[in-house]
Amino acid sequence: MNQVAKEITKLTTETRNSKTLNIDQESTAGILKMINQEDRLVAERVGEVIPVISQAVDMIVERMQKGGRLIYVGAGTSGRLGILDAVECPPTFGVDSNQIMGILAGGANAFIQAKEGAEDQEIEAFTDLEKANLTDLDVVFAIAASGRTPYAIGAIKKGKEVGAGTIALTCNQEASMNELADVAIVPVVGPEVITGSTRMKAGTAQKLVLNMISTTTMIKMGKVYSNLMVGVKVSNQKLAERGKWIIMTATGCDYEVADQALVSAANDVKTAIVMIKCGVDVAEAKGLLKKSQGIVHLALKEGLNCGE
Repeated sequence: MNQVAKEITKLTTETRNSKTLNIDQESTAGILKMINQEDRLVAERVGEVIPVISQAVDMIVERMQKGGRLIYVGAGTSGRLGILDAVECPPTFGVDSNQIMGILAGGANAFIQAKEGAEDQEIEAFTDLEKANLTDLDVVFAIAASGRTPYAIGAIKKGKEVGAGTIALTCNQEASMNELADVAIVPVVGPEVITGSTRMKAGTAQKLVLNMISTTTMIKMGKVYSNLMVGVKVSNQKLAERGKWIIMTATGCDYEVADQALVSAANDVKTAIVMIKCGVDVAEAKGLLKKSQGIVHLALKEGLNCGE
């Protein structure tokens, strides 16, 4: 047995699940129940690492406020999940598409067609991050269920080389990535229903963590007011109507007032809300938001005779 094989056999994600040994003999409903029972464990395991997730968010927010970026890096399912999280942030929170980005081993084509060998190339991560013009303000967020993927390890090494912040997301406690990164998030979800199929519980855990990190980061960056996504980018009819609904909900105004305010604010929902609640014009609303670093509830407190 070679060294790689020895390493793999020690991984929690590669061990057999004693609860599903007879899954191939179960009825359809029986198989589904087994999968569901194992999936229920995932949120619990993620909950156990919230203190570390909090450290990661604080690192990301601090660097993004200075102009840095969050760069997800991974291979296979892990890399695809990073890209999925990244591409949803611009329309949801109104951030620039290059502020949160995903890099996948094997390039964009590997998203729709598996390119498994790409994960074995550590040097490719160096090349891909150089192409992305990685700087010391950025955060390299490497994702790999096993925690031993060469491509993800290479990303962390490149991040350390340039002084970027580094985060690892793995599902194995003893993973080498955990030791390399500044912050290691390790929800140990245990053996998969189907041995080694980390697109299942490990993938679900990764998706939950990424959702938590990007959402919390955006909240801290002022992209949410109360629980309303006021940073939404009004780029189509559906999102325009959502923007008006958010304005109506936040201010108590009617549809026509929300529509007019959104037009006056050049489709910026936050500006429209401050205009209505504080009774000010566009310029004043933008000034209040700028003074409050884009955080709506602070801008409202700054506005004269403006309550929440």
